[in-house]
Amino acid sequence: NQIDHICINKKFRRTIEDVRTRRGTDIASDHHLVVANLKLKLKKNWTTGQTAIQRFNTAFLRDTSKLNEFKITLNNRFQALQDLLKEEETTMEDNWKSIKEALTSTCQEVLGLKKH
Repeated sequence: NQIDHICINKKFRRTIEDVRTRRGTDIASDHHLVVANLKLKLKKNWTTGQTAIQRFNTAFLRDTSKLNEFKITLNNRFQALQDLLKEEETTMEDNWKSIKEALTSTCQEVLGLKKH
């Protein structure tokens, strides 16, 4: 009989190692359990460099004028954030995201990114 088949995509046709039918209990049918062994080679999922850590140019903080500018800008951002958080009721996660965003945007604006 040729009623026991396995359907597989053409792309995975070469991955089939062995196909057998397992004769089990008699269920008044001419079908049998079909078992296949496949050998899959999956590719690694590489992430792009977009998730790389941003390194800020902290050498600018040695300069007193840049340091003062950074302190003033960060203080203003935190003050505005504190006023905003007093008005609204937020969760700890939202608070953390706001603080992180304020700090990273200030570093980006005042210090800039570190070049390799």
